[in-house]
Order: sequence, then structure tokens, then C-alpha cells
Amino acid sequence: MRQTRPWLASAASAALIAGLLAGCGGNNDSNEENTASPSASTSPSASESPSASASPSASEKPKENVTITLLTDNTQDGVAGAKALIEAFEAIHPNIKIEHETRPQGSEGDNFVKTRLATGDMNDVFFYNSGSLMQALNPEQNLMDLSNEPFEANILDSFKPTVTFGGKQYGAPVGSTMGGGWFYSKKIYSDLGLTVPKTWSELMANNDKIKEAGLTPIIGSYKETWTSQLIVLADYYNVQAAAPNFAADYTANKAKYATTPAALRSFEKLEETVGYYNKDLLATTYDAGLKMLAESKGAHYPMLTFAVPAIVQNSPDLIDDIGFFAQPGDSADSNGLTVWMPGAAYIYKNTKHAEEAKLFVNFIASVEGVTALSKVSKPSGPYVVKGAQLPDDTPQVVKDMLPYYDNNQTAPALEFLSPIKGPSLEQITVEVGSGKRKAASAAELYDQDVKKQAQQLGLDGW
Repeated sequence: MRQTRPWLASAASAALIAGLLAGCGGNNDSNEENTASPSASTSPSASESPSASASPSASEKPKENVTITLLTDNTQDGVAGAKALIEAFEAIHPNIKIEHETRPQGSEGDNFVKTRLATGDMNDVFFYNSGSLMQALNPEQNLMDLSNEPFEANILDSFKPTVTFGGKQYGAPVGSTMGGGWFYSKKIYSDLGLTVPKTWSELMANNDKIKEAGLTPIIGSYKETWTSQLIVLADYYNVQAAAPNFAADYTANKAKYATTPAALRSFEKLEETVGYYNKDLLATTYDAGLKMLAESKGAHYPMLTFAVPAIVQNSPDLIDDIGFFAQPGDSADSNGLTVWMPGAAYIYKNTKHAEEAKLFVNFIASVEGVTALSKVSKPSGPYVVKGAQLPDDTPQVVKDMLPYYDNNQTAPALEFLSPIKGPSLEQITVEVGSGKRKAASAAELYDQDVKKQAQQLGLDGW
């Protein structure tokens, strides 16, 4: 994440609301999410925004044949999206060829990116998180300042703080916003007569009934450790509802997970899920988890809605059997969605092909770029590019998010409000979710984990 800066709330459609919290985001692109939420179905029309030309550039278009390199994660959806963007861009700029390389996800992928930057061997353009993780890349030293690029006029203000550091903007949005919560099998819910829970106790009661029926209540895919964090991270709407100043106090070292009841509750919820997972949760991968969900071999899967495109690609006939709800709190009076901003495309500061890289990044953040991406990657939420609208065939599971936006029941994930996100969270949550560590111990350990990062960022109070 990053510093603090005012920022809008959910990314939805027309004008996100302004200003609440500050802060930058955590892992995904520099994200910030705000709290207000525009209706996701009505993003600003193209006429309301500057023309999103497919090939804007700060300088003349290069005429010689040039090859640039792109680095993305190795997910199926990430690879498909990158290929679609490359194909559409090269059709407009035949003199520019893009070589695509992939990296792992999670902490392994983070280390890959940081190593490339440290050794001066980074690709010309790379896709990475916005928010706190972006700030940890030492943007001023490693990333190209894109503040004056044409695409900036066509991006919703709510996204910009998530890729901003030291007053400069370093990234362009890739993809749509997303929500963190629980996918569920509509088939299992229907067969057992269950209703979508509005409280944590209702959710756990559903899990009990599912378990009694001999089915797997919760899908765990801890083979890929990053997936273990979702219950803790998706609970931030509830943390903020109970402790509105937590993000600011946490950043200033005035609040801790272990000593703030609302924040500790996030770890306690994860602990309470022990015993409800598939027995092979430590050997199950993310892709296998999505397959289990689509085939109703598990009733729930705590996950970000960015999983929707992969489900559509792999199980198009089953996508309508899946629903989504926000992680419940302990009171039905406070029920809302934790929102993530999209990741971003960054340009390596020492690239030898700056103008070509800028052309590509401007294309990614244009309506044309979003259109190319949406043909192979279904949106996981509203877009932050003005004029880019949700396709007519957007799955219902994504539309399940819209009432939260429409009713202003959203809050940004903590990583978009604070620059502090400890690197060991996914290892800690694996221990909690697999029953090897208690919630109180995990919260204390995580408080220790974030200290080094906060000191590295030079934050006051640490």
C-alpha cells in the first residue's frame, strides 16, 4: 500500500464517491477503494469521458519495428487476457511486437518481480498489484512516472490513489474491480433449503447443515497459500463498520489486530471454519478449488470475484449454478462488501523502449483495450475506465455484487487504505485455517510481521 490519500469507494460505474479514507492499497494495483458505490450497471458513457483512443502517446508513434516484453502472472485468465490485449494492440501497431512472459502468483511471484527489479532485468511492461504491494516496489526508483499520459484523463479518480506514490501516478488499470466474499453452490443451497446468510452465525449454521448432509461445506485450496487469506481480508468491511478509524490508527501504529476486537474477529472467523474444509485442503490448488465449486463438490469457496472469468472459461455450462455474497458480520444491520481495485500495468523505469511501452499501456487503459480484454475475460465487477461498460452477457454471479454498490454497502480492502500488509500473512492464515494456530496467536504474529515493512516505508510512529 502506500501513503494515505483521500479516496473513493467502490468502483462501480459512473462517478464513484469521493473521499473517505486515505491510503493506498495493498496488493492489487495500487488500489484504493472507497466506500461509496455507484451503480455498477451504469458506468459513465463514452460521451462523458475523453476519447479513449486505442493508441495515444506522449510522443510520435515509432516507425521502426520494435519488440517489447510483457510480464504477467501465470493464471489461465491472466494469460488469456494478455494474449487478447497483445493481439488487439499489434493489429493497430504492426511495427510493435510484444513477447509475453509469465510469473508465479502469491509470495513467489512477488519475490520474482522484486528480484527482476533489483537485478535490472525487468520486462518493459509488467502487470502487478495496486495498493500496498505497489508501494513496496520502490516506485520512484523502479517505475516510470505515467502522470502525464493521455489515459489518465479517462480513468475514474477512485482508482488513481492506488497507483500513486509521492504525488506521481505509476500504473494503468488492468481489468475490473472485484469483491471479496463467498461463492456458493446454488444447487446445494436449493437442495438443502438454505438461504443466503446475512450474519456470520447464519453462515456457520448453513455450514453445519451442509456437513450433516455429508457434503463439503467450505472449499480450501491451501496448496496455493495466497488463497488462505480471503476470510481475513474480506472481513474488512465489518472491521471498518465496528472501528471506523482502524485503517488510520493501524498505519500510525496506534491500533493492532491483536488488541482491536473487530480486527481480531477476522482471525477468529477463520479459526471457526476449521473442520469444515475438504480433507485435502493443503494439497488442493486454486484451479481445483474452482472446479469443485463449479461441480457442486463443495458448497462455499471464500474468494475474490476475479475467479469468475476462469470459471466461465472452464465451466461455461455451470456458471449459472454459482452465486456470491459478501462475508457476513455478526449483525445483520451491518452487511456489506469489501472491494478490491484492479491490478495495474507498470513500465520499468529503465526500459529501452519507453515510447512503445507507453503506447501499449495507453491502449490497455482505453475503452478499446477493455473491450478486447472483456472478450476473453469476463469482468469480476465494474470497470474504472470511463465509458467501459459491463457486457450484456455478464454472469449473474457478478451481478450479485451490484446491490452492495447500489446501496452504498461497500468498503475498500485494508490494503487500499493503508500501505501496511505483512508479507507472511498467507503463511499465518494457512496455519489458522488448517487448525495449527489459534486466532489470538496469529493476530499477534501478524502484528509483528508488519512492523518491518512499516519501518522500511518510513512511516511515522514505527
